[in-house]
Amino acid sequence: MTPQSLVITNGRLVLPSGEPAKADLRCQNGRIVALGAEAAPQDGDAVFDAGGALVAPGLVDLGVFAIDKPAFHFGGITRAALMPDQAPPLDHPARVRFAAQSGKPDFWVHPLAAATRGLEGTELAELALMREAGARAVSTGRRWIADSGVMLRLLSYCAMLDLVVVSHAEDAGITGQAVATAGEVATRLGLPSAPAEAESLAVARDIALAEMTGARLHIRQITTAKALDLVRAAKLRGVQVTAGVTPAHFMLSDLELVDFRTFCRFSPPLRADADRKAVIAAIADGTIDVIASGHDPRGPEDKRLPFADAEPGMAGAETLLPLTLTLVRDGVIDMARAFALLAGNPAALLGVNAGRLALGAEADIAVIHPTRPWIVNSDKMAASAGNTPFDRRPVEGRVLALWKGGARID
Repeated sequence: MTPQSLVITNGRLVLPSGEPAKADLRCQNGRIVALGAEAAPQDGDAVFDAGGALVAPGLVDLGVFAIDKPAFHFGGITRAALMPDQAPPLDHPARVRFAAQSGKPDFWVHPLAAATRGLEGTELAELALMREAGARAVSTGRRWIADSGVMLRLLSYCAMLDLVVVSHAEDAGITGQAVATAGEVATRLGLPSAPAEAESLAVARDIALAEMTGARLHIRQITTAKALDLVRAAKLRGVQVTAGVTPAHFMLSDLELVDFRTFCRFSPPLRADADRKAVIAAIADGTIDVIASGHDPRGPEDKRLPFADAEPGMAGAETLLPLTLTLVRDGVIDMARAFALLAGNPAALLGVNAGRLALGAEADIAVIHPTRPWIVNSDKMAASAGNTPFDRRPVEGRVLALWKGGARID
């Protein structure tokens, strides 16, 4: 892909603060070089008329389980942090290097190095070598590291390497084989369940160790009110902790399980409606820093099974943007905050110069119609599998055009 000089005119720029403002944007050599009056087209520029639509940074998806470019491009995602839970896991520099090259030129993959060998939670992997190979952060994968000594060493080492630790927060000693949150719904359905406190206990331990070591900790999914209170308090104390969530946990509650819908089987599982509302409040007050898709396409062989046997996960890349925009329409957050959650904050955690419309930033740009209606259809999704809990749901927000490094993605 050869980046060309590009001017996007007649658009409403989504800047890091304030309401979208009508202005032009100019890119050259893969970077944003002018905003506003200085972005007037010149001879030889390619010109794109946005027609009054939003001009926003390409989304940065923090924590996906598969590289599914058609789905990412549909959803306006230009970069994704790949979880280490691959086959084999990303616990070796050569695998990290290969993953980092796998999406180019029209998509950037930022591998998350496995924290421990084989993601088994016992022996630290070669973190420094994987950082040199292209790892942008370190992750415990789908599992929580139960051994506090191992987690302490991990955080200490990553503090020296200036790498963020991306942690999964569920105490496996409590969750065991649970597939649902303990409560009325799980009891009525007879599903193996675990108390929501399994999350807050894991969060409390990890925050305490991060505070001891001075490490940067990102808890990939926070889904309960008690865990959110812990993060909120830790931030006030100055602990370098950030939190993420997926749309499923602010859109859905465990009431979705009543028909044993395996497309609603997640890890962590869906929570009570009070926790769902607490997640929305945490998005509004800044406790949650990142909204990610958790993209994990699963075919019928993994999903069309008894609920307890189905694999967790959802194909989330295509619905990430429109579901987040529901928070804007509901008045929970403004547009600038939405794109900070979807792009700016995850880019900052990964240490990449993207995720925002600013001079010198990578020209990863999406032109978006924020109110264009469409209906989610699992049979027609661009993802390699359509395992979405939002099938047949009407949504609003559609990407009209997408650029990676100033080059148009068809």
